[in-house]
Amino acid sequence: MTAPIDDGYPIVVRLGGRPVLVVGGGRVALRKASGLAEAGAQVTVVSPEFVDGFAGLPGTTLLRRAYLSTDLDGVALAFAATDDPAVQQQVFDDGEQRRVLVNAADDPERCSFILPAVERRGAVIVAVSTQGRSPALAGQLRDLLARALPEDLDAIVEAAARRRAEIHQAGGSTEDADWADLL
Repeated sequence: MTAPIDDGYPIVVRLGGRPVLVVGGGRVALRKASGLAEAGAQVTVVSPEFVDGFAGLPGTTLLRRAYLSTDLDGVALAFAATDDPAVQQQVFDDGEQRRVLVNAADDPERCSFILPAVERRGAVIVAVSTQGRSPALAGQLRDLLARALPEDLDAIVEAAARRRAEIHQAGGSTEDADWADLL
């Protein structure tokens, strides 16, 4: 059963050391696997064929074969990035049965989570989503916001982290702090 397209709840998932499955061996799957590996996930990629670039991905296991439903056993997330609608549907259906969240590339109807357009600047992540309706618009909005970010963003983040730690150490709440002078 597919959820309504506008019921999304944005989160940042810490994937370090978590098992993640990518189904597909093309350039879209490579992009997904690369980003997941950069995030520290333990990535398994299943595909009968792979484009160049998969071999050197850190923390990545390549399985040269067709997808099996059991590939979802024990994974935190799954990504279907094939050009075969039947495989995309099977990964989604299997994920629904196993309560594994699945993202199907460019196919919001077969997604239990949607990937936003992302800009990373050190610890800051700016993410924009149209909940799968218009990735191009999300990308344009992300780029607009990225241009508005200050050059010294890392220094601001570190100063805010120090102030937050000081407030907590003094027994205070950061909810009541005045951040205007720092930010």
